[in-house]
Amino acid sequence: MLDQARPVVLLLARIALGVIFLVHGYQKFAMGIAGTAEFFASAGIPLPGLVAPAVAGLEVAGGLALMIGAALPFAGTLLALDMIGAIVFVPGPHGLTGDGGYEFVLALAAASLAVGFTGGGAFALDSALTRRRPAQPAIS
Repeated sequence: MLDQARPVVLLLARIALGVIFLVHGYQKFAMGIAGTAEFFASAGIPLPGLVAPAVAGLEVAGGLALMIGAALPFAGTLLALDMIGAIVFVPGPHGLTGDGGYEFVLALAAASLAVGFTGGGAFALDSALTRRRPAQPAIS
């Protein structure tokens, strides 16, 4: 029973996590990259003019990648690093829980790695591409 449920559960987790990242990245674009860069500067993030569009783009592209199940280890790792950076510069000083705590950001980082390295479940593009590739002959 668990083996049958696992692909569907991973699909649901992948989509939920992808939507969260997609929306957060979209918000950064919607408020304007200049506004995002200004917030990043106020948080002490170095090179905010370069980091703001990179983070917004990563969150949109990474969210989409998770949702379709493409390049999952790569996307999951980059999104986890994004969240670790967020912890260091924004909620880190507030502690794990409470007002401004980093528990949500830490959960996003852990979930990104978990989803990124599990194969993605049902309807993952990575799985479909892996199944379609012909076996490569061993080189002696």
